[in-house]
Amino acid sequence: MPKPRILVLGAGPAGAAVALGLRRLGYEVCVVSEWRRFAALEGVSQRVLDGLRHAGLTRALASAAAPSPRRVDWNGASQVLNQEFLLDRPRFDAALRDDLRAAGVELIEARVRQIDSGADGHRVALESGATLTADFLVEARGRQAPLAGGRRRGPETLSLLNRWQQAPGPAASAVESLVDGWAWMARLADGRCYWQLTLDAANAELPGKEQLAAYCAQRRSQSALVQELFGAAALQASELHARSSTAILFHEASGTNWLRVGDAAMAVDPLSGNGIFQSLSSALQAPAVINTLLRHPERGELARHFHQQRVEQLFLRFARTGRDFYALEQRWNEQPFWRERRHWPDSAPMHAAADFSQVHVVRAPVICGDAIDEAEVVVTADQPLGIWHVQGVAVAPLVRALQGGAGLDRALRDLPPAQQAMLRAWLVSQGYRE
Repeated sequence: MPKPRILVLGAGPAGAAVALGLRRLGYEVCVVSEWRRFAALEGVSQRVLDGLRHAGLTRALASAAAPSPRRVDWNGASQVLNQEFLLDRPRFDAALRDDLRAAGVELIEARVRQIDSGADGHRVALESGATLTADFLVEARGRQAPLAGGRRRGPETLSLLNRWQQAPGPAASAVESLVDGWAWMARLADGRCYWQLTLDAANAELPGKEQLAAYCAQRRSQSALVQELFGAAALQASELHARSSTAILFHEASGTNWLRVGDAAMAVDPLSGNGIFQSLSSALQAPAVINTLLRHPERGELARHFHQQRVEQLFLRFARTGRDFYALEQRWNEQPFWRERRHWPDSAPMHAAADFSQVHVVRAPVICGDAIDEAEVVVTADQPLGIWHVQGVAVAPLVRALQGGAGLDRALRDLPPAQQAMLRAWLVSQGYRE
C-alpha cells in the first residue's frame, strides 16, 4: 500500500508541530508556506516553551529571548507579574523552518493561489504556476486561512501593531488597560520596540488608514507607562500593521481527508491566552487524528469527534480566561469595549467546584498510542471531556469500584503505595470524602 502524501499549508508553530509529528509516524509530508508579511514580537510563557520542546521544535525553542519582567497596569493598579519570554517572530519563523528541514520535511516557500479538493484528494495551485497533489491536507495558515464553513465569532476586534527602533537597553514588556481598549508593549535588548493597541473594530474614533500611524503616536503620548518604558522615541509615528484579532471558532475543523489546526481551527482574542500555546495545543493531537483517518477509517468519525471536541473546549477555556481578565477592569464597565467583552462567551465559571457526586464514567475518544480509540473515562466538573489516566493509572475502574460501594482501601489495595497516595490525592481534589 503506497504511503499517503500529506500537504501542510503553513509553517507556523501549528503547521510545524503537525508536520514533525507526522514524520515521526513515517508519513511523507510537504509544507507550503510564505513568509510573514510584517515583523512582529510575541510574549510567551514557560508553558509555550514546554510545548515547543514536546513538539520537537528545538531550534524554535532556542530562538526565545531570556525571560524579562512583565508589568501590568490594570484597573488602576500597577504591578510586576511574573516574567515572559519575548519571541522575535522573523527569527522564530526561520527557526521553525530549520526544524522542519532537519527532520526531512519537504518545505516549499510559496503562496497558495487555489485549492481544489474532492474525495480522491487535493490539488493545490501555487502563484508560481506549479501544482501540488496530496491525499490529505492540513490547513495551518492561521487567520489567513480561507473562512469557509460555519463559525462562531467573538466581539469584532482590531489590533494596531507599531514598530520602531531606538537605542539598546534592557528587555521588558507591559500591558495596560485604556478607556476604549488595551495596549501591549515590549522592548528588545537591541532597541527594537513594539506597541500594539487593541480596540473594538467599530470604534468611532478610528481615523482613515493614512492617519492611523499618527493616531497611534498620539495615543502613546497619553500613556505615562509608554513614556517610562520607551522614552521620547515612542512619540513619533512609526511603521504600522493593522490586523483582526477577533476570536473565531470553526464548527467543522475536519473532514475525511483534511484537518484544521491552530488559528485556522480557532483563533483567540490576544488577551485570552497566548496564541502560540493554543496553536500547539490543537496541533499536538493532530498526528494521531490524521493517522486514524488514514489508517483506521472505521474509526474516522470517532477521530473527527475527538478533534472537534478538543478544539471547542480549548476555545472556550481561552475565551473564558479573557472574559475574566476583562472583568477585572472595573473603571469603564459601561464603555462599549468593556461591556461587551466582560460577558462573552458565556457566564459559565472558568473552574467548576469539585463535586464527587457528579463524577461519572462514560465511553469517549482518547489518544491511544498513535491513533484515536475509545475507552472509559471519568467526567468531572472541571474535565467535561473526561480523564482516562492519572499519571499512567486508568481511573475509571477506581471510580466504578467506589460508586459500587467498595471502600477506598479495598479499591486501591492492588496498587503500589506511591500510586495509592497519588490517587487518594486526586480523589480529594475531585471532592471525594470517605
